[in-house]
Amino acid sequence: MNFMSETKIKFKIITPEKTVFEAEVLQVTLPVTDGEITIMPNHRSYIASLKAGEICLKADSGDICLVVSGGFIEFNKNNLIVLADTAERAEEIDLARAEEARARAEKLKKEKIEMDDGEYAQVAAAIAKEMARIRVAKKHYTRRGIRPAA
Repeated sequence: MNFMSETKIKFKIITPEKTVFEAEVLQVTLPVTDGEITIMPNHRSYIASLKAGEICLKADSGDICLVVSGGFIEFNKNNLIVLADTAERAEEIDLARAEEARARAEKLKKEKIEMDDGEYAQVAAAIAKEMARIRVAKKHYTRRGIRPAA
């Protein structure tokens, strides 16, 4: 039998397209709608909604950063499952494309003089997603001593 270590969390992040990342980690910090939460092994059961932002994992091999655009989390018995709308590892983010997407969303927001609540929410969510991607990508590049182009 393979018993889960009581000092680690079995972490899995899934989008509608694929499993983005799966590993045993020491702790996880996530952007939830009420702020931010850090989950460590043996934390009480927990369910929450995710907002756009950065997920930081601490693992034996070092820190791992991902960006999500929203979704849900469930933690129970040292198993943490993240069901994300979208998710990317920091090193996969194309900073220039993220900046362009944010600029397009900002421009759309300014051009739409009359926007219903649904349209406004979609544009605001797109801006939040791209801002999170940009923040995570810049942080990733800085940690590795690479000067981002944007």
